Amino acid sequence: MIHVSDEGGLRTITIARPDKANSLTSEMLEALIEAVEEAPGGALMITGEGKVFSAGADLDEAKAGLATSPLWERLSHAVAESDALTVAALNGTLAGGAFGMVLACDLRIAVPGAKFFYPVMQLGYLPQPSDPARLTALVGRGRARMILLAAQKIAADEAVAWGLVDRLVEPESLIGEAAALCEAAIAAEPKTRAGIKAMCRGVTVPGVISADADLPS
Repeated sequence: MIHVSDEGGLRTITIARPDKANSLTSEMLEALIEAVEEAPGGALMITGEGKVFSAGADLDEAKAGLATSPLWERLSHAVAESDALTVAALNGTLAGGAFGMVLACDLRIAVPGAKFFYPVMQLGYLPQPSDPARLTALVGRGRARMILLAAQKIAADEAVAWGLVDRLVEPESLIGEAAALCEAAIAAEPKTRAGIKAMCRGVTVPGVISADADLPS
């Protein structure tokens, strides 16, 4: 239910369980972690089949313990720490635990009909540990609380205005647009790409003058 393809430095990971709204099982999470950690190229795209990107955890497995599994955090950590440019190509609605890997991506593009909601509070669970901080970094404290505490379902155009999504793309152009966004990163020197990603995360890169250093006049 997780399909992986590699072409020209781009690894594409597709969640392929459309009959279940691409809800995720523990086996699928483990496959996603492996696919991200072993990505060989300069760019990584995560997308889904059908009209929903992912509804989050499979409900039966969530009740059996998956909702609080460390696998979610391992997946988002793997995405965040990847040296590849990571792009979430959201073919539809994003919900629940699937937020983690998407928030950890460098870029997020979505189709106009996508919706975004994280209903863990209503189900009696906490969000995954790193998700609130990543969400707040993207949209701000108030809007993060709109999603997590007020349980609001956010439409795609509002998600762009908030900074949760970087660009809206028509469904027929989604994969091509995501691949085009990856071209420069694929062509770049791996060390340079990894260095820029580290700097964007606030990590000091040896040999680079920090932004607050005293510069010569």
